Amino acid sequence: MVSPELQVAVDVGSRCHRVAIGDAQGRLLEEFDVEHTAAGLSGFFTRVERVRARCGWPVAVAMEGHNGWARPLDRQVLLRGWRLYNVNNLKLARYKEIFPAPAKTDAIDARRILELFRLRAQLRVAREVLQEVARVPCENDKLKRLTRRRRQLVNEKTRVLNRMQADLQAVCPGLLAITAEADNLWFLSLLSCREDLRKLARLRKSSLLGLTGIGRKYASVIQAWQPQALFSDEVEWAGPMIVADARRILELKGEIDALEVLIAQIANDSEIAQHIDSVPGFGAICSAELAGEIGTLERFEAEGGLAVYVGMAILDDASGQHHGTKRPRQVNVRAKAAMMTAVARHMEQVAVSRAYYEKKRAQGKTHNQAVRALGRQLVRVLWSMLKQGRDYELR
Repeated sequence: MVSPELQVAVDVGSRCHRVAIGDAQGRLLEEFDVEHTAAGLSGFFTRVERVRARCGWPVAVAMEGHNGWARPLDRQVLLRGWRLYNVNNLKLARYKEIFPAPAKTDAIDARRILELFRLRAQLRVAREVLQEVARVPCENDKLKRLTRRRRQLVNEKTRVLNRMQADLQAVCPGLLAITAEADNLWFLSLLSCREDLRKLARLRKSSLLGLTGIGRKYASVIQAWQPQALFSDEVEWAGPMIVADARRILELKGEIDALEVLIAQIANDSEIAQHIDSVPGFGAICSAELAGEIGTLERFEAEGGLAVYVGMAILDDASGQHHGTKRPRQVNVRAKAAMMTAVARHMEQVAVSRAYYEKKRAQGKTHNQAVRALGRQLVRVLWSMLKQGRDYELR
């Protein structure tokens, strides 16, 4: 017998959402549109509560765009204690191929989600489309937002740095040659201290020593460059762009440093981050990224699901005489990037892991394939650690 349940389907749009309310027997009780405004979202809960008051059933909500256009509606649903399901768009497309609809409208899509609610007990494909959203500890939710912000700033810094180096190579190649890394604090302080780059060739030693990060060593390096300084004719219009980029990089470095301090503070309250951080090579930032992206182990039925999610597993792809593998499409690219970085560092610190990596290379695997193979083994370790609430132990 099907348990009574008030089922709410939300076809999410950027400005307006289509809502359909039904019961477990497939009866359509109500349909309406809500605007993505404070008044509209408040009206959504008012109307659902009105229907729930008549029947007294628990509420389950399914919506597209969890953590996307649906925000903050999805969080408000969880805060009310209602069950929340995310509609997996990749699997929904597969479902629509098997059971096509006569047309596509927001109203039809909302009713299709109600249909999935009703069929999920009988059809595996329907169960796979509706994925229940588990409650995530607040600290992990914060880590997810902060580490994603940090990653965006790091990527922006890389783009600005590459642009600045290209311009500097064209305008004054000798100046770029005096540093091994163009994002060194002392070098950025030098580039940004004057509006006109040509004035750098006339700075006195006392002025150089007054710049952030420049001591006697780097002051001597700069003074050795000054007599042979050469600027192209582009310096008049390209020079200000180089100065602006240097200042922007300094701003980004400050923002990133501040974020890393905040991330470290919040990670102290995250059980997942603390356990992962005990693994050699994973480090504070990678551990915080993984804790934020994983959120909670309740999302996964087994460690294999976690391995697919963090990009450390491949799927069999066999048909007839063909026996191969393929990459899963349900990979969290941020978690995968953090795992690849952490695993590469880990094998440099743990001899057993390094031996496993070398074994895979000897079998003909590429570097990335060998790192993923080692990462697959570490996912099993992480799963056991997190399930048992234990730190890493090297035996």
